[in-house]
Amino acid sequence: MKFQRQAAIIDLISNYEIDTQEELTARLREKGFNSTQATVSRDIKELRLIKIASSHGGYRYSVAESEQDSGFAPRMRNIFRECVIKVDVAQNLVVLKTITGMANAAAAALDSMKIGNIVGTIAGDDNVLIILKDNETARRFFEETHEMLR
Repeated sequence: MKFQRQAAIIDLISNYEIDTQEELTARLREKGFNSTQATVSRDIKELRLIKIASSHGGYRYSVAESEQDSGFAPRMRNIFRECVIKVDVAQNLVVLKTITGMANAAAAALDSMKIGNIVGTIAGDDNVLIILKDNETARRFFEETHEMLR
């Protein structure tokens, strides 16, 4: 449940300009996570979220682009594992099937891993399309992802 809640947090801050823990807690409740502000505060700390300037002149939560320490990547991998149900490959494309509503969180976790050879990701509600540079790279990525999900 913790990883699913944290995945929901990543999804929410990726889609909305959330600037307070209270707002984040309220949005989590709308998604079915009955969390306290203290729990959300711990999640923010564990995920190492930062506040950046928003388009409205205030600040909003975001995943730090430059986060490189060893504690962050495993956390994102755990979130990824909790969200992804199935993986498939077709030429240079890999498609991830996720829990409903968690595709953005899985894509954000994947993007934060800074995996080379990924041209881009596109997330829907329960699918993520990953575009890789070539067929062989896609095949290797598929195999590694498939192993990670076991």
